Amino acid sequence: MSRLAGGHSIIASKTTFDALAVESGEESEEEVLEVIPQLETPSPVDAKPTKSAIKKALKLARAEKRQRQKALARAQAGQVSSGNSVTSGDSPSITLVSLGDSTEFAKPIAEHDKSPLVVLPPPATTSPVNEPGRPDAKLNGTTETLAPLEPRPVAQEMPVSVPQPPVVAPLPPFVEADTKPVRSSQANHVTPPPQKQVEDSEKSKKRQSFLTRTLWTFIMIGGFIGLLLLGHAYMVLLVMLCQSLVYREVTALFSLKSTKPEAHDVDSHRGKDPWSKTLNWYFFAVTNYFLYGESIIYYFKHVVFADAQLLPFATNHRMISFILYTIGFMGFVMSLKKGYLKQQFGLFCWVHMSLLLIVVSSHFIVNNILEGLIWFWVPASLVICNDVFAYVWGITLGRTPLIKLSPKKTVEGFIGAFFSTILFGVLWGTYFMGFSYMICPVHDLGVSAWSSMQCTPNPVFIWREWQIWAPVSVFLSTLFGRTITTIPYAPYQFHLLFMSFFASLVAPFGGFFASGFKRAFNIKDFGHSIPGHGGMTDRMDCQFLMGVFTYVYYSSLIREHHVTVGSILQTIVSGLTVDEQLELVADLKRYLSGQGIMVP
Repeated sequence: MSRLAGGHSIIASKTTFDALAVESGEESEEEVLEVIPQLETPSPVDAKPTKSAIKKALKLARAEKRQRQKALARAQAGQVSSGNSVTSGDSPSITLVSLGDSTEFAKPIAEHDKSPLVVLPPPATTSPVNEPGRPDAKLNGTTETLAPLEPRPVAQEMPVSVPQPPVVAPLPPFVEADTKPVRSSQANHVTPPPQKQVEDSEKSKKRQSFLTRTLWTFIMIGGFIGLLLLGHAYMVLLVMLCQSLVYREVTALFSLKSTKPEAHDVDSHRGKDPWSKTLNWYFFAVTNYFLYGESIIYYFKHVVFADAQLLPFATNHRMISFILYTIGFMGFVMSLKKGYLKQQFGLFCWVHMSLLLIVVSSHFIVNNILEGLIWFWVPASLVICNDVFAYVWGITLGRTPLIKLSPKKTVEGFIGAFFSTILFGVLWGTYFMGFSYMICPVHDLGVSAWSSMQCTPNPVFIWREWQIWAPVSVFLSTLFGRTITTIPYAPYQFHLLFMSFFASLVAPFGGFFASGFKRAFNIKDFGHSIPGHGGMTDRMDCQFLMGVFTYVYYSSLIREHHVTVGSILQTIVSGLTVDEQLELVADLKRYLSGQGIMVP
């Protein structure tokens, strides 16, 4: 509702402040603003306001609001409403504004007020504030008779003059804060890459990844065969290198950070325990010293116990290892800090689990090498073969997922790899069992493939004849045109069947275990040690499990326990005193002289 008095137009300006996001406090009545008809023409609506203009408008609106509140606080006659919203039925509310001959000030209001704005022409006569009648408002052909204003009682003894609100210049069109400047269509237009270009890019990436993976596969195979020909010592170094890389990748997954640092603890704000990595590698070194020391003492007794400098270390090896471990344990306890306790104990368990699964498994693989290269070369080849054939059969016939931890593994690939690995294992192992370099246990770490090695082979490598049942012999003789009464075989071939079963049915679960490990830490690969293949752990996950099985299988069912010079020498050195050893030497010389053997 509007009222004209003295050539001035009074409008309801609350919508203007609402559009400028100015809080209006707890007022319940509409605010009144007196505006002079001769208003300056505002900037065009479509003009782009600057940030300084917007800030200036907001500042001016706040100043106006403060002045108006002060004026209304001093006024005792109340506040006169100058605009009303007319609502008919379900139609939206309409704000009626009378501006006389000027409607320019309605633009800022109409832009931000959600209700439609109707500008009424000025009435012919002006009614006083306390006049019982008002002009009617015509809207859409209908006439709304507005209720007359009730006059407010004013004390006659103390007439109060209502101060006029300050005159405010029209505000520029308001632009919301989140409104972005309009740019040309050419600047915003981004031509999407054609579908063909996207497909070509994906194919190029896959081709590059395949070439990198294939190249490094041949590099690893070539390096593996080269070290195999160089000798047992180089194979042991290869296993130690692989276990070091795997241990580094696995322990790096455990990040030691303080979740509740103490305010008085300066070190807790560093976000990391400086001794964690040192202790990790200390326990790694001590474990390797103990395990590899045991292997050297067992397989090289004739060298260790005959050397005066190595003898103290050989006889006290386990005690030295225990003392070294105790020092590491004490160092761990001394490094405990507030804010890290739970994570430090978690890291302690993490390290020991890694030592058990990685270092101990590698120790068994080294023992397989020292028992004969064939016990390392063939099992490792079976795992590689099973992995390759599982991939080939999977992409060829794979339809049914095998396990959720590895979505790419299929039942068809698993079954196809099983039969392929059995056939490959029997043929591959039978071929290499004919080389003394592969089947002889090591007694000298300086030997290689070009050295002449002679040993008494294990009975499992000796060929035997299996007598065929007579009716079957007649049938085979008729079929092949020659007499067949026996079939040659070696017991090692039956052992190859069991190792092939394990490599194709059980060893893949080492890979599934590693896949679950990676999913737990939300990583794709354990590292980037091998381009195209990820980390060393991604390639050795099944080999550790296969190596442990081979050692247990060999030591339980195949190894022959003979009395050797090294074992007797170990018993003499560790069980006899010096006088008893001299007496044994004298008796041995007397025995050899009686046999006609000259002893120098």
